[in-house]
Amino acid sequence: MHLNSVTFHPEKYPTKEVYPFSLPIFHKTKIVNLSSPITLFVGENGTGKSTLLEAIALACGIHIWRNSERSRPSYNHYEDKLCNYITVEWQNGRVPGSFFGSQIFQHFAELLDGWAAADRGQLNYFGGKSLTTQSHGQSLMSFFESRYKIKGIYLLDEPETALSPKSQIELLSLLEKMSNAGHAQFIIATHSPLLLACPNAKLYSFDSLDISSTSYEQTPHYRLYKSFFDQTDEFLKPKK
Repeated sequence: MHLNSVTFHPEKYPTKEVYPFSLPIFHKTKIVNLSSPITLFVGENGTGKSTLLEAIALACGIHIWRNSERSRPSYNHYEDKLCNYITVEWQNGRVPGSFFGSQIFQHFAELLDGWAAADRGQLNYFGGKSLTTQSHGQSLMSFFESRYKIKGIYLLDEPETALSPKSQIELLSLLEKMSNAGHAQFIIATHSPLLLACPNAKLYSFDSLDISSTSYEQTPHYRLYKSFFDQTDEFLKPKK
């Protein structure tokens, strides 16, 4: 384990009216203990999973590759400030790491091409070939397999977005392998029932008043998929 816990300081929040400080869950939750090499955040869209994941990354000193050229009709000056109001507790001092977000991965892959144009050896850190010349799913797996061999803490925001079920299972196997090796710790926000099935992972639900521990079978994702397949099995039964 590299990171032991994340503590919230709601008494210091600059506002209660604007996201993410307007979310009750960030007021009700005092601490999130990271007692497993793999921690999974699960919950509906808009509950704060990705926001907290990014805040943890920034509090850990991890750079998030954003497209600075993006323009928007309006800007929330508080959206990336949660990191200033949480405390991360390291076990044996700070370690390096990375943040993966499906929405920003393409921008990173294009930056890597630019670096490789000047120094092709840069590609050796990511599987040996340009990430943009592979399918999106292949490029993700090349990135994961290369990056997660390095000691560190890794935060992933919905990595299943461009992965087939087979690739999700490959990622699941990779997460187990790297975490069991003792050098990598993962915190992942996901909607994937395949990734949520990760053995020995700690699951936190964002669907209640505070961020609370849950089990795989208690997640709405598991129940929804199970209900769907149960109904499908019934529908496909031969008619008498």
